Amino acid sequence: MQENRPIVLSIAGFDPCGGAGVLADVKTFEQLKTQGMAIITANTIQTEDHFVASEWQDIQTVQKSIEVLMNQYIIQVVKIGVVKDFTFLKSIVDTVKVNNSETFIIWDPVIKSSSGFTFFNEDDVTKLPEVLANIDLLTPNVDEYKLLELVLTESNKVLIKDGHRKEQVGVDILRTGTHKIAILPDTTSVHPKHGSGCVLSAAIAAHLTLGKDLETACRLGKKYVEQYLNSHPYLLGHHHD
Repeated sequence: MQENRPIVLSIAGFDPCGGAGVLADVKTFEQLKTQGMAIITANTIQTEDHFVASEWQDIQTVQKSIEVLMNQYIIQVVKIGVVKDFTFLKSIVDTVKVNNSETFIIWDPVIKSSSGFTFFNEDDVTKLPEVLANIDLLTPNVDEYKLLELVLTESNKVLIKDGHRKEQVGVDILRTGTHKIAILPDTTSVHPKHGSGCVLSAAIAAHLTLGKDLETACRLGKKYVEQYLNSHPYLLGHHHD
């Protein structure tokens, strides 16, 4: 293990083209000078523009992997990506908290992939209050936020990300209680990328692990993902220092 690098753990899907999921997360972690670790929730067959299928990992295997890593390493921040359903999510969150109640958990709620495949069972949304109290930050896009809004409370911290709102192009909103903070873009011209939401939440996780406060981590995460979006005009982005 690299010396003097804090560890960030991604618990998410495996995307073989590397644009999203744990591969994108670990690339981001490493670029931001943290030690990236990963546990796979699902193995997918896809490219950046075509989704074929996914095979879910056994939840007991995921839980055991969490236990093994957290028993050996100090993991301050965990980022959760695509999950099968509410039970899958709750099992992951509970296992993390049992092993370290102080670990900061980010959930990037992938309801539907950019290629149109639905993951998280929307019928399970009504059960989410049971687990949201143990999730420290959610990073939905606008459409996902609309699905989650009815079950959120003032205690839930949420970064609403979406660069496609006509009235606020490229503006993300960090909601903490009744307070809303607009996180403005540095540019209004970007090239869309497969997995950009994964990269943003991973960058936030890395900056939190490096000791930044939540607002600063979100602002720095946005800067990182904008650089990623503009790395070139194609759907698979490049990561840069």
